[in-house]
Amino acid sequence: MSKIIRTEPNKILSKAVEFHGFVYVQGCTATDLDKDIKGQTQETLDAIDAILETHGTDKTQLLVAQIWLKDIRDRDAMNAVWSAWLPKDGAPAWACVQANLADPRHLVEIMVTVCK
Repeated sequence: MSKIIRTEPNKILSKAVEFHGFVYVQGCTATDLDKDIKGQTQETLDAIDAILETHGTDKTQLLVAQIWLKDIRDRDAMNAVWSAWLPKDGAPAWACVQANLADPRHLVEIMVTVCK
């Protein structure tokens, strides 16, 4: 049986779960909630990079992304940062929707799945 690896689990979630060569990353958000959508998006992507590095993989292995925006009108600004972060020809399948986030100061939350 394959081993399930959980990164920093607590009572309700893990930062990531690795199983059978796939890494499922939690929904990540920025910690500096005074930043605008571009700043929060960049901080969120940096957090994802750090989690992926812990699991020995990176954004070149992206399969799927789910993106939640507080305000869908921020999509173009978020996409500017997102597109710059993506590797060449490495865009994943994704969904981007407007949602009420847990803290109203969060402007974006991103969850990804990658392979190793």
